[in-house]
Amino acid sequence: MRKIPFILLVLLFATESSAQFEKPRNLPSFDYKKLHWGFTVGLNSMDYAIKRAENASVYPDVIGFQPAGFQVNIVSDLRLSDYWNLRFLPGINLGSRNMIYFDPGSWEAINLNDLLDIDPSQDNDPYASTIGSSYLDFPLLLKYRSERINNYRPYVIGGLSYRLDMSAKQSFSPDDDDLIILKRGDVYLEAGFGIDQYLQYFKYSTELKVAMGLRNLMQPGIYKNDNVAYADAIEGVRSFIVMLNFHFE
Repeated sequence: MRKIPFILLVLLFATESSAQFEKPRNLPSFDYKKLHWGFTVGLNSMDYAIKRAENASVYPDVIGFQPAGFQVNIVSDLRLSDYWNLRFLPGINLGSRNMIYFDPGSWEAINLNDLLDIDPSQDNDPYASTIGSSYLDFPLLLKYRSERINNYRPYVIGGLSYRLDMSAKQSFSPDDDDLIILKRGDVYLEAGFGIDQYLQYFKYSTELKVAMGLRNLMQPGIYKNDNVAYADAIEGVRSFIVMLNFHFE
């Protein structure tokens, strides 16, 4: 019987301790809104997954991730339940990828900055081509949120997005040095995670997300003369994008 007062004392202490960690909640009714709006700014890094052809005369590759992309989106969020939200985030996504072609038998490690000085007319030298992208972005995503902890709420997110590359060309131009032509439209599978933070006047979220293109972007049947070798070296190209987004809602 003597243990009962001791147990009650421990439970009382634990209750008081947990109450001390409970902080006043900002925006207590925010998650009960049926529909709310906001905007997103973010950084991105773009890449290509290249399926190379066998016995090709040149070897194509992408020089790492280039963390120079930028994006802006409008947030429209529909509450489905206490834990699920449907989000539509149309926007603009800008970025680029650096692609190189080289003779596998004579390849030597070079610095990325040295590629600007390469003369493509010299045999066995790598040749660099920068592919810029200006996407119109239309993601439709499902967001699953955990229980709210004070003013924080972790979540995972996933869904599909359609991106239309306004910078992609439909044919070769004599004034440009394009080596390949890629399709403009692509459907992406997206997945990521983040944390909602409830501030005094608005909700702020940090989110890391990956997008994987589902289409082969190579344009068939439009290559002539010198471009044939570069096109024949590639059987398929798929797009990848890594995004760090900051939502204000």
